[in-house]
Amino acid sequence: MKNIFVLAMLAFIVFSCKPKENMVYMENDTSGFENQVKQAVFEGSHLQTGDLLDIKVTAFDEFAVRPFNLESKNQVNYSKILPNQNTQKDSEGYLIDNEGYIVFPVLGKIFVQGMTMSQLRKDLEDRLLEYLTDPMVSIRQLNFNITVLGEVKKPGQYNSPSDKVTILQALGMAGDMTDNGDRTKVKLVRHENGIDNTYVIDFSDKNITSSPYYYMQQNDVLYVQPDENKKIAANVNPNRNLWFQIGGAFLGVMSLIIGLTR
Repeated sequence: MKNIFVLAMLAFIVFSCKPKENMVYMENDTSGFENQVKQAVFEGSHLQTGDLLDIKVTAFDEFAVRPFNLESKNQVNYSKILPNQNTQKDSEGYLIDNEGYIVFPVLGKIFVQGMTMSQLRKDLEDRLLEYLTDPMVSIRQLNFNITVLGEVKKPGQYNSPSDKVTILQALGMAGDMTDNGDRTKVKLVRHENGIDNTYVIDFSDKNITSSPYYYMQQNDVLYVQPDENKKIAANVNPNRNLWFQIGGAFLGVMSLIIGLTR
């Protein structure tokens, strides 16, 4: 009789707790080739409406370059250069308007939506050749925002000083996944061509670094959904764990009583 209770207790413990799977990042090789870890090519974030850019122009002639920089705004009479045109500039940078344009001193309205910053840099340098000798343009995005939600330790929206942010770094900003996070079906929501597309990423795959979604884009949302254990726990009687504890305690007490009576 005692053995029956012991076996019942062991079965209760085994079947009430499912072991965790895929807890390690980049452990599995879905490609079928060992050690085939490649690095995705970083092409840069594509500019969107609402992005805020810090743009600096330099050239050999420091005086000639002054009209093209924001800090010189109060020292230059733009009404003579651009009559009947307002230079739309934010106090901290150039804001891409709802139509995808920035308004640049002297150059006027420039459509930038969809460009990467390297493409915009090349475009501006080509335009400035009409006014400057060997112009150089540096661009920095001031409001690169990503959001990490779900089974992470610190969900929220994060701002990065660089647009080169990987999905692993995004998880690091959010304190990593919790033990209840499903590492094989993480969802990435990305706004592309006017619509929101959803992609599923397997963080247990060692070839994740070669994924086309390895680098985050502006306003990406990374969602870590709960694993099956947490889904089951959330959809059953909230007193389920309590009943497991009571059942385990009952089996333990019965086993002790039977042992003392023998």
